[in-house]
Amino acid sequence: MNARASNDRKSAARAPHGWLDALMAVLAGTLAMLVTAALGLWAAGAAGLPDGGFPRVVAAVVVMAAGGSVGLAGDAGSLVGAQAGLSVLPLSVTLAGALLIAQGFLRPLRHRAVAGVRELAGWAGRVAALWAVVLIVLSLLARHTFTLPAENLTGDGTGDGAGDGTEDAFGDVLGDSARVGFRADIPLTVIIGLVWLAGVLLLALLVSRRAPLPPRLVRFQETVRPSASAMVALLLVSVALGVVAGLVVMVVRGHPAQTLAVILLGLPNLVWLAFTVGLGASWEGKVQGPFGLPMPQVLDSVLRTPDLSTVNLRTLAAQDGRVWWLLVVAALLVLGAAFLMAVRSPARMRPWQHALHLAVALTLTVLLIGLTAAVSARYGLSLLGIGDLGGGLGGEVSLRPKLWTALGIAFLWGLVAGFLGALAASRVHRRHGEVPPPEKA
Repeated sequence: MNARASNDRKSAARAPHGWLDALMAVLAGTLAMLVTAALGLWAAGAAGLPDGGFPRVVAAVVVMAAGGSVGLAGDAGSLVGAQAGLSVLPLSVTLAGALLIAQGFLRPLRHRAVAGVRELAGWAGRVAALWAVVLIVLSLLARHTFTLPAENLTGDGTGDGAGDGTEDAFGDVLGDSARVGFRADIPLTVIIGLVWLAGVLLLALLVSRRAPLPPRLVRFQETVRPSASAMVALLLVSVALGVVAGLVVMVVRGHPAQTLAVILLGLPNLVWLAFTVGLGASWEGKVQGPFGLPMPQVLDSVLRTPDLSTVNLRTLAAQDGRVWWLLVVAALLVLGAAFLMAVRSPARMRPWQHALHLAVALTLTVLLIGLTAAVSARYGLSLLGIGDLGGGLGGEVSLRPKLWTALGIAFLWGLVAGFLGALAASRVHRRHGEVPPPEKA
């Protein structure tokens, strides 16, 4: 016990990282998220928001990207209330911040095989403390109230109105203006944001082949790191393919601003959903009202029904037969990940072990996609808190996976692909398959 404590103290004493390194890592991740969110919102046309709301909306998007809580509220006169709820992660912003924070966290730890528990905990604690400060500042900025003229809601201006000759009476109820705003929940944002950071740092340690681990955990890297790094590679490659597809759409079909907004705000939401659909998973949801989410027309067509719709290969292919290519792409991604995992694993590992490792890793990956890519949004006006005034003033967008079925499908895919990847890797000379022995502290 004393020897282990002494080793931890020696390791911490020679640690090359400190508060400045933590600050650089947090600032790099925060700046990446702010720039990505700002460019995406600008492309979406949000730069002209009234009352100087653009910077506030950018802060709110970054808070949401870190898992924080942003509530929507408003009122439209003395009798009419505005009701809204939003639960969505802008995963492009999330990914940009996670990659840079993870890189900054790992940089001082490279070129070492082991690190003491105290050293890793202290290093992560410094990053977490600064990240909490950033979350508090962003949450304070992520609050704003917009004032909307009543004629925009009643049809006296440019809007379509409630119809049926009720505009004047409805305008009297609304009063001179309607107000809608958003506000970040600071305590909840800090708590969830720190959990998000812990997940990013833990995943960084699991994925990096050069990151040090405590001596007692070194033996687990032979089974965990190859599969974890293969899954991260799969997710990043799918995003890269989505970027290429988005650029092609931008050139061929035009609408560069809208396409750029999708790429910078929600591309992983779409491509990771498409990946699970390619595996055979099903999602369910609906789009009602005049608004929706930036999504391909084929997906919007399937979801825009009175009741819940099922999104899978069959329903999407009924709209566009090219959707079947998702199955081919998903198969190639999983087989490529299986081969990468097997090549990076020790040569002594059996094919059935590869199959089991990939099955577990792919199941956890699909679980992560299901939890982060789900969408829920509702908005509308109610009179005295009862009912919905309708007239095109309300709507609902929802999209969530049939999770248990998706997890079962992912496990089966992992078993088959893991076995095939092991057979393919057996013909490759794996010089780097064995994990190097840890350095002595």
